[in-house]
Amino acid sequence: MRPRTAASATVLLLTGLALAACGTRADSGAPAAEVSPAPARVGACTAGTTAVRFVAAAVHATASQPAVARVEVTNTSGAPCTLTGATRLTARDDQGKAAPVETDNSAAGTGAVDLRPRATAVADVGYTDLDFEGTASAREVCPVQASRVEIALPGDVARTVEVTGADGAPAVFSVCGDGVRFGAFRA
Repeated sequence: MRPRTAASATVLLLTGLALAACGTRADSGAPAAEVSPAPARVGACTAGTTAVRFVAAAVHATASQPAVARVEVTNTSGAPCTLTGATRLTARDDQGKAAPVETDNSAAGTGAVDLRPRATAVADVGYTDLDFEGTASAREVCPVQASRVEIALPGDVARTVEVTGADGAPAVFSVCGDGVRFGAFRA
């Protein structure tokens, strides 16, 4: 048996490719197995590949039920991206009269959520927006009144987004207390 040279290895490789294209395996004459292309690498969703909205709750909290806002992340790129890891939310009072509310969704689970181009992932944010000790005016009582919030996707820089209502009109994220619960994203 002769040792293989680079030239004979190349001929063998090219012969194998030609036979595979014809539907047989070069080494045995058996039908070639179907080869699927390698999956495209999916990158992380970032500020450069997404648009983010923060939609304030449409209904005030009750003594037993929190108000529920939502964070919407839409893939604006032409390629899929993945949300995996903790997303951070920071709300600063517009007047600077209260400490910022800071939370992330790590307690809710941060399993990977794949977003196709133009697809949106949503996470709920539960919070109390009223004082239940006598007054119903969130404007007078809640220490944090934020018309903008900062949202940092996993491993990315924070970006500031306007708080809107479900109709897209400007709104306010009124937070009484520190019990803000940021849920996991779902597609």
